[in-house]
Amino acid sequence: MTFWFFVAQLATLILLLGLCYRPLGDYMAVTFTSGRDLMVERGFYRLIGVDSGVEQSWPVYLRSVLIFSVLGVLVLYGLQRAQAILPYSLGLPAVPEGLSFNTAISFVTNTNWQSYSPETTMGYTVQIAGLAVQNFLSAAVGIAVAITLVRGFAGHRSGTIGNFWVDMTRAILRILLPLSVVFAIILIVGGAVQNFNGFEHVTSITGGTVTIPGGPVASQEAIKELGTNGGGFFNVNSAHPFENPTAWTNLLEIFLLLLIPFALPRTFGKMVGDNRQGYAILGAMSVIYLVTLVSMTLFELQAGGTATQAAGAAMEGKEQRFGILGSTLFANSTTLTSTGAVDSMHDSFTPLGGMIAMLNMMTGEVAPGGVGSGLYGILIIAVIAVFLAGLMVGRTPEYLGKKIGSREIKLASLYILATPTLVLLGTGLSFAIPAVEQSIAKVSIWNPGPHGFSEVLYAFTSAANNNGSAFAGLSANTPWLNAALGAVMFLGRFLPIVFVVALAGSLAGQEKVPATAGTLPTHRPLFVTLVVGTIVIVAALTYFPVLALGPLAEGLH
Repeated sequence: MTFWFFVAQLATLILLLGLCYRPLGDYMAVTFTSGRDLMVERGFYRLIGVDSGVEQSWPVYLRSVLIFSVLGVLVLYGLQRAQAILPYSLGLPAVPEGLSFNTAISFVTNTNWQSYSPETTMGYTVQIAGLAVQNFLSAAVGIAVAITLVRGFAGHRSGTIGNFWVDMTRAILRILLPLSVVFAIILIVGGAVQNFNGFEHVTSITGGTVTIPGGPVASQEAIKELGTNGGGFFNVNSAHPFENPTAWTNLLEIFLLLLIPFALPRTFGKMVGDNRQGYAILGAMSVIYLVTLVSMTLFELQAGGTATQAAGAAMEGKEQRFGILGSTLFANSTTLTSTGAVDSMHDSFTPLGGMIAMLNMMTGEVAPGGVGSGLYGILIIAVIAVFLAGLMVGRTPEYLGKKIGSREIKLASLYILATPTLVLLGTGLSFAIPAVEQSIAKVSIWNPGPHGFSEVLYAFTSAANNNGSAFAGLSANTPWLNAALGAVMFLGRFLPIVFVVALAGSLAGQEKVPATAGTLPTHRPLFVTLVVGTIVIVAALTYFPVLALGPLAEGLH
């Protein structure tokens, strides 16, 4: 891919996202504020015994999210364990206990971490009824939680923040499902596979036998990107031509994984009654996205390292049809969202290029972040930024007319601390426990030294932030990593959700405070700069020491 072709692709991507920002954002705002239910929705509510007209307090809403998600883990675990007796299992055996546990949590938490080869591990029933269904459900949960926080800012002395079952149902039936159907058809037109052919055996030009796996790929590919899930039908994910055949489908997949996260700030602005607030959040997201994209691309083009310089370019692990520029555009997008899909192998990136992918996740994936999770993540950062500004000028901090008191800042601080704690604790224990360290050194790490450390650090960073991408040189299908990463994925998803929903309830119960001459304007470039600075400072202070042991040590060697 030439430089000018890359510029054209980036310009096209920005144009498409810009064209969709207002109509999609406004549509989602109407979706979650409308008092009317569709006929199919009313039937579903009667089936599960839910009154769509009754809103929930934040503890009830939170219990609904947690119970629904735990049930999802149990059902998906059961499907995997029963695979051998299910139709369309393709003759594949039951998925082992540890791997089933890890995978069930992975897909329910929107992580889609895969420490296995999907095409030789999962039959069609598990892929469709298990993994693809959770791609819809986990994305809908993220959107629902984000909407509760927006309602918290928009509400006036309300004891409720919405109805989880209504929010989830509308997110699926009105947003995710229609878009997935449309883009699955487009992917099929672009050459993505959609069949139930199983494994086909053909004779190669050398006379040998080659096994070619098929499957309902395009339908899963659409929601995989649109819902920022990321789990591939094939082991090499979107680097496989059956998933991502051409340069234009590559651009389409990048567009899909950015579409909803970049439109949600418009939804936020619309629901709080000030579109300028949405533009401010969008501006902060865009600044971080462009800075990290330029940084990653420059590091890859410089081809740092003896081997890459000798080869003339950092093309190891990258597809020729996408090249370095198409690979960095995808990698930056997938690690700044919670998608984790890949069209190149991040483990083969230059040390500093791979570090940018890691940093994208360490910032909390807020630029634009995952479906729903990106919006509530950056709104938490905005609360922290307002609080810091209030400390500097000696005023009680306010955001959108809501006072940021001790309860609110404690919840925001706990949110900020949860994910780094899981990342650093998981990584540290992997090397501090002698038996675990020996197992990782013998079985999991094939690249000893700083890069091996980076592989483990990347794994826990990806798991805690519900991303799902990997430095795939790490063999993660081991008892310790299946259990530890599974626990980190679960806590990394639901601990922040607990704090977000609690914060939404606290804000919703407040009366709005009128703006005064001393109120910090939160729709101007100064506030955008403050939000970006807060993100950078929090990530740098938290992760710089551990990065110095891995990618920085390797890259500056």
